[in-house]
Amino acid sequence: MPRTHSLLLILWVLGCSLYSCQPKEDKHVKQPNILLVLADDLGYGDVACYNPASRIPTPNLDLLASQGMRFTDAHSASTVCTPTRYSILTGRMQFRTGMRGVFVGVGGPCLIEQERLTLPQMLRNCGYRTGMMGKWHVGMSFFDTEGNRITERGIEGVKQIDYSRPIVDAPIHRGFDAFFGTACCPTTDWLYAYIEGDRIPIPATKPLDKGNLPSHPYSNDCRPGWVAEGFDHEEVDLVFLEKSVAFLEDHQKNHGDKPFFLFHSMQAVHLPSFPADRFKGATSSGPHGDFIFEMDYVVGELLQALDRLELTENTLVIFASDNGPEVPTILDMRRSYDHDGARPWRGVKRDQWEGGHRTPFIVRWPGHIAAGSESDQLISLTDIMATCAAIVEARLPQDAAEDSYNMLPVLRGQQEGSVREFMLQQTISLDLSIRKGHWKYLDHAGSGGNNYEKDGEWGMKPFAIPNTDPGTPGQLYDLQQDPGETKNLYSARPEIVKELKEKLDHFKESGRSAPGFP
Repeated sequence: MPRTHSLLLILWVLGCSLYSCQPKEDKHVKQPNILLVLADDLGYGDVACYNPASRIPTPNLDLLASQGMRFTDAHSASTVCTPTRYSILTGRMQFRTGMRGVFVGVGGPCLIEQERLTLPQMLRNCGYRTGMMGKWHVGMSFFDTEGNRITERGIEGVKQIDYSRPIVDAPIHRGFDAFFGTACCPTTDWLYAYIEGDRIPIPATKPLDKGNLPSHPYSNDCRPGWVAEGFDHEEVDLVFLEKSVAFLEDHQKNHGDKPFFLFHSMQAVHLPSFPADRFKGATSSGPHGDFIFEMDYVVGELLQALDRLELTENTLVIFASDNGPEVPTILDMRRSYDHDGARPWRGVKRDQWEGGHRTPFIVRWPGHIAAGSESDQLISLTDIMATCAAIVEARLPQDAAEDSYNMLPVLRGQQEGSVREFMLQQTISLDLSIRKGHWKYLDHAGSGGNNYEKDGEWGMKPFAIPNTDPGTPGQLYDLQQDPGETKNLYSARPEIVKELKEKLDHFKESGRSAPGFP
């Protein structure tokens, strides 16, 4: 490692230690375990306890909500995968990095700089054992036989991988003690192989034969990449489940004196919808309905593992989704099964409208969160980091968690007013919006994501809503009076537009939207 890099690493470690944990006044108080479960492309309307008209049973998530707090105004940081994951892991909006789009194949390097404090690193500094199982999707560096980082993100890039070389910026180099998962979307991208730690133990050495996979309206998102021996597209989420349960069992057996942080990052229910054999036909809502049911089963198995290992009472469980439901699933589920995964909101994945980022968010912590409670508090997934910091009494530095708010008083039922005055959102193209109470300003025209002029079987044109204030450079909605975002008030309320536009520009230029830490 070059000398300058070594110095930076030393300074980062010292900085993390300086700003880590404050000693507990009561040494007998045990830090809670934290289990974060992130579903993929699961919409607000896909979960029964959020949508009475849902056609898909989700008994385990419904049970979790009855045992904890259900948030009704919770949002992913972005309308697509990579930016949301970056924001969860850093408490910082990803648009600040300047990256557009999402990672595919062997795309990298890791978007999280080596010196940036992450959620798992913060918790590890506080004595936690940290693990992640599932989809990473924040970038990794792969190298060819000459030691050059591969820049080709497609199948040609996968063919260049030297599997004897470690991944230098894998999750275990960003705060996790253990990792088992995939670089990007497990069953969508060019590299179909599992990573353990910072290595791929079984290389992807042959082209994927899609003829062996199911064919239906939800199976078309699987790229013709290279696959490792034994990598089964229909078993991915059960493999991740097995690894997470093994982490919990090993922790209880060999590390019971320490708290744990486990990030279970699902494939479900990202396309292609490939439920495992045991879930095929489990619902009356087709393959995607079966896949949602499998996702709910995974949640139930994780909760049962906590029960069996007697970890439930001292474990904070957080369940969320990385963005709204995908276009093909919405289109076909609406017409074929009368199920609307975005209900009751306008928009879907990639859209800046509510359906693109308002998602389920359920939190359970026995003895601290009232069972069966509900909150309409405005909350972003960026807030997980500052909230966890407050729980473990960690002091964050000024150059960390720049867009993260502490929601611990909300969880404990001690917050009377709003914690957040403002909240930022971003799209795949870095279009931005800002919320203040019931006002929502979009700093762009259109959806910010999907093309609502496209017609045909997979076109969104049937769901286009005419702009009531055409020709304006942005959009303003009053979500209290118009939750469906049908009336653009940009010209009618110029003073609100001016205030929110100025605040948005300030947050961009200042580098943070959250208050500084004491």
